[in-house]
Amino acid sequence: MLANVDSAYFMGLDSFRVKVEIDISRGLPSFCIVGLPDAAIQESKERVRASIINSEYEFALKKITINLAPANIKKEGPSFDLPIAIGVLAATGQFKSPILDDYVIAGELSLSGKVRKIKGALLIAEYAKTSNKKGVILPRANTLEASIIQGIDIIGVSSLEETVCFLKGETEIKAIRNQSLQTRLSLNSYPFDLCEIKGQQLAKRALEIAISGGHNMLMIGPPGSGKTMLAKRAPTILPDLSPNEAIEVTKIYSISGLLTKTNLLTRRPFRHPHHTISAAGLAGGGTHPRPGEISLSHHGILFLDEFGEFSKHCLEVLRQPLEERSVTISRALTSLTYPAQFTLIAAMNPCPCGWMGDKQRECICSNSQIRNYRRKTSGPLLDRIDIHIGLARLTKEELMQINHTESSVDIKKRVDIARGIQKERFKKSNVSSNAQMGPSHIKKYCTTEPKASEFLSKAIDKLGLTGRSYDKVIKVSRTIADLAGKETIGCQELAEALQYRLLDRETING
Repeated sequence: MLANVDSAYFMGLDSFRVKVEIDISRGLPSFCIVGLPDAAIQESKERVRASIINSEYEFALKKITINLAPANIKKEGPSFDLPIAIGVLAATGQFKSPILDDYVIAGELSLSGKVRKIKGALLIAEYAKTSNKKGVILPRANTLEASIIQGIDIIGVSSLEETVCFLKGETEIKAIRNQSLQTRLSLNSYPFDLCEIKGQQLAKRALEIAISGGHNMLMIGPPGSGKTMLAKRAPTILPDLSPNEAIEVTKIYSISGLLTKTNLLTRRPFRHPHHTISAAGLAGGGTHPRPGEISLSHHGILFLDEFGEFSKHCLEVLRQPLEERSVTISRALTSLTYPAQFTLIAAMNPCPCGWMGDKQRECICSNSQIRNYRRKTSGPLLDRIDIHIGLARLTKEELMQINHTESSVDIKKRVDIARGIQKERFKKSNVSSNAQMGPSHIKKYCTTEPKASEFLSKAIDKLGLTGRSYDKVIKVSRTIADLAGKETIGCQELAEALQYRLLDRETING
């Protein structure tokens, strides 16, 4: 006998139909799975056999052939266990279901017949909706995640037996109610606040500008100057996620198996990888490419502390994503592109020992050590960072100050206003922030006052700005003007933007 069960699989952030075809025929007892399955799928033969027997169904001692169509695409993972088991039972005539074709089915089976959580349930539910299915049958642990998708029934099951009873119509399983994203994207509380940081007013201002315009930022300063504290409080002034952004980010975490109990990312991501991370861990990789830290930071912040300690290869990997807002991973079998629209915040010491330029501690690094340390951050990479500022050791007065500065709530209000201006400005394009502007956007939206143009011309001569550095200055100036509510860019905005090009000035000064 022949039976067909609809399931789904995903490549990157795209999902597609997998038709599980089961053929039961005469011959020596065997169980064969074809259709480019990986090792996990091949091992499902034992899981399916044991779960059928332990669920008190009969496992036919016949020739069983499973085909996962389309057969030219490599599949991996245990999510086909449940549709294979359902198909085997249907093909051997142990149950009939008039609604089997109405659902997409996915789930991992234990030897006892229990259904376990899988990766990518959100993408499978999305496929069910786009293919006009009535609903999707998933492990109960995945139902909250899948309920983000509106307009289909989300059926959560805990065992193979429960799934069969539901398909036969013997058991009623109430579909999980599709939850509105707006109700789930509630206000978030953070354990940190920018008002906790003493001093460093220039760095706080730079951080506000970076978040307002989506600009990449590099902080250089000695140990204890507050670089890490500032970066960890950056999420407190990030704009709230929109429903579409929340779904995009949740998809990435779903296929990576990183969703928490909430099963929906309600906060913008903040990723903080260690400097010993590999290039594959940062950009993504594997035989079947999976997202790395760059893509896991999508619509959020990627914080690289001890920037100068990362391997040179890792740092160079950042160049394409910073420019194109995506990362492409190519392998022999496939090539996948993941989104990478993130804000980079990096922090580093001025030298290996950390005390170069400090007024109280002497630097013990040689000139060659300092050159090698700085050489890791190449010119092309630094050109892609909009803001680089220096932080100094706090003074005695700053350390002992009692009065706190502005809170994150107050700063976030200004950030939201600036982002709102940019949203209106770019509503007819695929650009969402000033940092993403191309040459045509700069020409259209970055009008400078006459005196400001003359001022900028002198700055180009003095600082020797590259074409990319010039664009960064203009973009940052546009954000500063947005924060001030100004239509045009004046000398004050340009002067402040140039103030945040520390490494350009250092290059000129030797």
